[in-house]
Amino acid sequence: MGPLDGVRVLDFSMVMSGPHCTRMLVDLGADVVKVEPPDGDLTRFFRPRAGSIALYHAQQNCGKRNLSADLHRPEAVELMLRLVERVDVVVENFRPGVMDRMGLGYAATSARNPRLVYASISGFGQHGASAGRRAYADIIHAEMGMTEMLERSESHRDNPFNHADTYTGLECLAGLLAALFQRERTGRGQHVDVAMAETMLAVNEWASRELAGGAEDPYSPAGGRATPVLTTADGRRVVVTGNLVTRGVFESWCACIARPELLEDPRFATSEARLENRGALVAELQVWAGGVDSPEALEHALAPARLAAGVVRSVEEAGSSAWARERGAVVEVDDRSGGRLRLPNSPWRFSGASTGVRGVPAYRGEHNREVLEELLGMGAEEVDALEAAGVLSRRLPGHS
Repeated sequence: MGPLDGVRVLDFSMVMSGPHCTRMLVDLGADVVKVEPPDGDLTRFFRPRAGSIALYHAQQNCGKRNLSADLHRPEAVELMLRLVERVDVVVENFRPGVMDRMGLGYAATSARNPRLVYASISGFGQHGASAGRRAYADIIHAEMGMTEMLERSESHRDNPFNHADTYTGLECLAGLLAALFQRERTGRGQHVDVAMAETMLAVNEWASRELAGGAEDPYSPAGGRATPVLTTADGRRVVVTGNLVTRGVFESWCACIARPELLEDPRFATSEARLENRGALVAELQVWAGGVDSPEALEHALAPARLAAGVVRSVEEAGSSAWARERGAVVEVDDRSGGRLRLPNSPWRFSGASTGVRGVPAYRGEHNREVLEELLGMGAEEVDALEAAGVLSRRLPGHS
């Protein structure tokens, strides 16, 4: 059994932030039914693909059952309200007001099920002047200071990661679990309002310094906190932890590489000098690293100074490593076309419960009949009639 075995979730969310949250709920044992519009979740059309499954979509939705309904139709909305009576959690990530206009907001759903825990993910929260703004991860990164901080950092690159989506999905998961726990005490559900903007302030470990005026200092990301990347004799690149400009770390480096004279070098005599001449300092370290046989030998050499090292790997290399195999960090699932696809596993290992990726990526509307028969007792003919009328839809390979 999973820790959330028996918990039922109705997932109206799309693309990333909500689906990431509900994928974690699946891995924890919940029964998640993804409600998808006839046009499909945008991520279904991403590339690359395995057979007819988009890999991006599979990663965020594996193991969910899928029900496809046209929520512009009153009959579909009524079906959803009937399902709400049978579930524990609803998750949505539309702009504030969209679910209310469809008749599926918190007021309408909690009236049908007072025990319902209803989570809303949005860009700027459910209320206030900014509530109705469109928001995507890169917009939130820009407005919450991440983009500006990266621009000040020497490690600035075009950032391909949707941090605002993934972090907010995880913060939403934490809020949902807390609300479910409180419901066990009170018997009542509640609305959990999670904003991407607030999330990005909360997870920024430098926010307190920035809020105090953002004064530059040698220990900040903009001040050269990025760890050095060195190349060993075998051509492999290694990241070594520790801010080179920090007092104590610099002295440890000098001891490790047997270069005590660097302590007296005026270019490196103070934190400020080391910050100004960081490039020259890294070059000195690279001369030493270039004479070390391998990353493993370099890590061994750094161990007395308690400096950690890690090889720069691709995701594919990481997923194929001995550590990943031992941990079960990557799993294979059916790609629905005769092959297998590899997905990252969830990061929890419980001593008394089973967690992890389960099931397969579902096609749109694949479980219409199964879900409605199981939860609402509807007959096959009734479900077929709703599909024929366009209230429900289904898109399986080989079907129109």
